[in-house]
Amino acid sequence: MAKIPYIRGVRPGIPTPEELRERIPGWGVDLDPADRPSYPRELVDGVPDGIVWDFPEEQPDTSPPRERSIEHARLTPVFGTVAPLHGVPGAVRRFAYAKFSEARAAHWLLLLAADRIESKQALWQSFSTDRPDSFVEETGIRAERQYHGIRSRWGRGRVDKHQVMDPVVLALPALLSGWVVARVVRRLVRA
Repeated sequence: MAKIPYIRGVRPGIPTPEELRERIPGWGVDLDPADRPSYPRELVDGVPDGIVWDFPEEQPDTSPPRERSIEHARLTPVFGTVAPLHGVPGAVRRFAYAKFSEARAAHWLLLLAADRIESKQALWQSFSTDRPDSFVEETGIRAERQYHGIRSRWGRGRVDKHQVMDPVVLALPALLSGWVVARVVRRLVRA
């Protein structure tokens, strides 16, 4: 029998609104039913009376197990498997889900870091193919010049004048990576 993820009634260990109001200044200022647009339809325990449904058959959890938030007791009955976690970014994502609540900034910052790691891996993997990624095309440098990027931003009241930072954000990492690769290759050749 499957575990029920949503429990009717009050769960043990959750503080009452009065306890929270005493402990946290300003807690519950939005609890007045007249101020909440969903109040007439809102349910205390989340499950309306008279609703009878069977819990759906669960999709088998594959190995390694899928990531899930620590706030949830179990996975949903159906979950995606089309892009399983892999490599270093997968390890970072698993760590984020295993150690940090979704309410913590560390959880989301780790997920962002995993995305950045994966994008850099894809860039480096493209160099091992017949048609590597074109850095100039993908950064939009040629389009800025061809379609008057600077003229379209300066003197027209626009706030996105980021051209000053573009060389730092886009070109500097590529130049530093190229310099590191050149140094490594030079040392290998000398050895």
